[in-house]
Amino acid sequence: MIAIIDDDESVRVAIESLIRSFGFRTSVFASAEAFLASSNMPQAHCLITDVQMPDMSGIELFDVLRARGAGLPVIFITSFPEERVRRRAQEGGALGFLAKPFDADTIMGFVFEALRSRPRPH
Repeated sequence: MIAIIDDDESVRVAIESLIRSFGFRTSVFASAEAFLASSNMPQAHCLITDVQMPDMSGIELFDVLRARGAGLPVIFITSFPEERVRRRAQEGGALGFLAKPFDADTIMGFVFEALRSRPRPH
């Protein structure tokens, strides 16, 4: 399952439609808090999250996940691609950092990379 978090409904719907068109299951959330509270969180194989959201930002969510030991691949999307934020995300191990608008091929390339890099069960 690919989790998509963005406070902008039109962005959530667009990314969800794209991901589903490739046959993947998705789960969408309007906030980082909603994702963290969701019973779907453990099933996520990849996370696509906006950087700037009310309350908890995507970067703060990333920090929480890492503190919990979650090795979930994370792809950040943002309308405000600040270099300092990009660096922080990359240093933390983010898979991708994309400025909106981005093209479908670019984000799907990161999704496929995330799914290829997942540890396989024994």
